[in-house]
Amino acid sequence: MMDDMTTQTDKPTSNRLADQLAYDPNNLLDSLIEKLNLKNDAALSRALEVAPPVISKIRHRRLPVGASLLIRMHEISDLSIKDLRILMGDRRDKFRISDKQFKPKDDKSED
Repeated sequence: MMDDMTTQTDKPTSNRLADQLAYDPNNLLDSLIEKLNLKNDAALSRALEVAPPVISKIRHRRLPVGASLLIRMHEISDLSIKDLRILMGDRRDKFRISDKQFKPKDDKSED
């Protein structure tokens, strides 16, 4: 029977960060609140200069922590980007950018 069972540590079924079991944006947000001696998410949103619903959406995994927000977190906390990523459970070594982002858009002026 044990041969039929698979563990969650076998091959991941998805490379999406939100699908990874270790991904926990709450740990990141809670760590920032503690490091900055803030009272709550509202105070964190003011410190990050984002609307309070942004923090709520991140907590409920409806919004990922984007690059600009990660940079802002770095600026106000003096934690490295790598440390911030570790706090939220992102253990990827590299970020992959689609090659489509570097291709020029088709111009109609070629005619």
